[in-house]
Amino acid sequence: MAITITSAFVIFFYILAFHFDISYARMCSEYKFTSRRSYSSCRDLPHLSAELHWTYNSSTGIARIAYRARQGPRGWVAWAVNPNQIGMVGSEAIVAFHNGNGSMRVYTTLINSYSPSMVPGNLSFQVSGLSAESSVNEIAIFADVGPFEGGSVVNQVWQSGNLVLNGVPQMHAVSQQNLQSTGEIDFLYDQEKHR
Repeated sequence: MAITITSAFVIFFYILAFHFDISYARMCSEYKFTSRRSYSSCRDLPHLSAELHWTYNSSTGIARIAYRARQGPRGWVAWAVNPNQIGMVGSEAIVAFHNGNGSMRVYTTLINSYSPSMVPGNLSFQVSGLSAESSVNEIAIFADVGPFEGGSVVNQVWQSGNLVLNGVPQMHAVSQQNLQSTGEIDFLYDQEKHR
């Protein structure tokens, strides 16, 4: 009988955990921005409860993006492009977090090692219209990015960490979720698929 109760408890726990994971992992296409923003395409990213929304202008090579990720008030999020390879080192990031006074801070930075300084820096591609917003357990980054040297196809990296000290994001966890938060996106092709 104890095995049956234990088995039932384990099954209940997994169902409950699965339910809560799915309930947060809503479809990006169902999300409605509150600040008069709209995007032609989106992708639910496979890790870190994140999603990328975008509209790509093929004549200018610029993508208007919104990166949304689950994060509490003491943590940080980042979305990046790696112009040379898939992976963190060499990526050029936009990072956002809450300042000590509660306002949002968002800036660009270079990820040139596994222990980057996370200080503001210029990227190899243009970034304009940079802003960030937060809501309950979520941070969103907004920007116009590009053009990119490789055209509409870029290697993307996304990340989050749970601590900011003295205005500097600290090391993220090294879980599978964090280590696998990379991939390729074709802003033009993937946008056409959503039409």
